[in-house]
Amino acid sequence: MSLLVMKFGGTSVATLDRIRRAAKRVGREVANGHEVIVIVSAMSGKTNELVGWVGETSPFYDAREYDAVVSSGENVTAGLMALTLQEMEIPARSWQGWQVPLRTTGAHGAARITEIPTEAMRGRFDDGMKVAVVAGFQGISAEGRITTLGRGGSDTTAVAFAAAFDAIRCDIYTDVDGVYTTDPRITSKARKLDRIAFEEMLELASLGAKVLQTRSVELAMRYKVKLRVLSSFDEYDENAGTLVCEEDEIMESNVVAGVAYSRDEAKITLLGVADRPGIAAGIFGPLAEAGVNVDMIVQNISEQGETDMTFSCPVDQVARADRAMQQAREAGSIGFSELVADTEVAKVSVVGIGMRSHAGVAARMFQSLRDEGINIKVITTSEIKISVLIDRKYMELAVQALHDTFELEKAG
Repeated sequence: MSLLVMKFGGTSVATLDRIRRAAKRVGREVANGHEVIVIVSAMSGKTNELVGWVGETSPFYDAREYDAVVSSGENVTAGLMALTLQEMEIPARSWQGWQVPLRTTGAHGAARITEIPTEAMRGRFDDGMKVAVVAGFQGISAEGRITTLGRGGSDTTAVAFAAAFDAIRCDIYTDVDGVYTTDPRITSKARKLDRIAFEEMLELASLGAKVLQTRSVELAMRYKVKLRVLSSFDEYDENAGTLVCEEDEIMESNVVAGVAYSRDEAKITLLGVADRPGIAAGIFGPLAEAGVNVDMIVQNISEQGETDMTFSCPVDQVARADRAMQQAREAGSIGFSELVADTEVAKVSVVGIGMRSHAGVAARMFQSLRDEGINIKVITTSEIKISVLIDRKYMELAVQALHDTFELEKAG
């Protein structure tokens, strides 16, 4: 018998009525002959509430107890979903992370999955269970403590179960009906994609698209798990949503698959940096130790024995980056004359596997931005993406212009 993994996000299980609606979708798959593993998030808003309670109780909290508290939201949803399925006369049981057990590292709040033994759950399926409802986002460390996987971790849980149980597919139910060429709130021309390659989805997710958590896409690509993103609020359609799959499963596509953006970016420039071997390590080592997520990096040409180093990071990490650089300078590991931070920038990116075999994408992108009077501050590229930093006030205009330039409203 084939096995299907279905994941329901917080908005999809926000109320008892929505849980019943989700359970009907599960029941339909059972009727189609599937065994089903359902991964559930906490009810919408519940995790934020739990995080708030922890902060009010203990500003400098023990991370182990933080995980014990914030993981409880998923436990509630899992139990309610199992009860709902039982009321529908579908043999179902809820499973918390430690009961599987979903084994993880001990990095509380950001644990990574190390193993999912399948024997216990397979035994229950063999005994007649049709649906296993698993609390997402959580696992158990080698020390026997509850751990959490970080925000969006239920997506990662779902893909990991699909890989471990060799599922035919992993369906991610959310509040959007698929993956779009860009944010429909920015341009009405945004088009839902029927299929998108793993690499494209990974780039879009890492560049700001909120549909799937980046780690879940990485895991799906590594284990070749087919992902389908679809809405839990639309009527049933077996061809609904967007399928995230291997590149060779897509017959033909546009050169550019989508335009992504990240609004809350900052650009930091270190002026007057000594131009010598090891200076980059002297800068980015302390930044990494301070937990600063550096993205785009540009080093200007040096003529007088000094150079300028520019990098981008999330705007809420600017103070942390500044402190790390000042401490490194005081320690004598690096030298610079001034640190300049621009906190009014945004990152806009075009992504597409077609870039590998088509020339001129960068030229079209830059000409489009020039025609709109948008100045580019920083550029980075990879095999299938081009990203630029621009003034934040032009972000939506840039997204609209690029979407039009590459005619993304048209299917490939």
